[in-house]
Amino acid sequence: MNQKIENLKGKLIVSCQALPAEPLHSSFIMGRMALAAKMGGAAGIRANTAEDIREVQQQVDLPIIGIVKRDYDDSRVYITPTEQEVEELIAAGPEIIAMDATGTARPGGKSLDTFFREMKAKYPSQLWMADCSTVEEALHADELGFDFIGTTLVGYTEQSENDRIEENDFEILRKILAGVKHKVIAEGNINTPEKARRVIELGAYSVVVGSIITRPQLITKSFTEELKKIQ
Repeated sequence: MNQKIENLKGKLIVSCQALPAEPLHSSFIMGRMALAAKMGGAAGIRANTAEDIREVQQQVDLPIIGIVKRDYDDSRVYITPTEQEVEELIAAGPEIIAMDATGTARPGGKSLDTFFREMKAKYPSQLWMADCSTVEEALHADELGFDFIGTTLVGYTEQSENDRIEENDFEILRKILAGVKHKVIAEGNINTPEKARRVIELGAYSVVVGSIITRPQLITKSFTEELKKIQ
């Protein structure tokens, strides 16, 4: 594993993403967001779409976790769901490619096992991250051979809708850490510096923080909702 990836150990990865309906949706803006993250001490970036990744690469020399979010009519999987998205990412060259690693069937009915094995065989030198929502999914992704296991989708899938990553002192994370051999990246609802420090203390390789840093409309909403409580 190269030095850039080793530099992620114990460090912060900032997710710089804005979907088409969001006010900051722009590769230019995401590139500057990545630069701001680097200035703040971030050791890596998570970015969505090849266009954003290329812009981020122009602004910072940090390892990138790349994804492509795309909806398909026949599947709920939207994080790097098919080979088309993988090929777009390979062309952009992020250090790590992340994909949905839940048990949900992908477009065309393809299983995670089949899809990942095909991609790993086709691109053997690429590093892969599994975006999981349950302990069981994480353990399975580890067996499949993902280089990194992420808690990205905890609470965002039907099978995990009642779960939160931070509950019971990150119980889900601790169970994953105890059961896998590959590196674990903590991600999802880690919205304070204290939580970020805690997941590293528990043994996560690194931690991804997104919305609380890079989505001002959501940050603003947290303030306005609190003020509504006294009105």
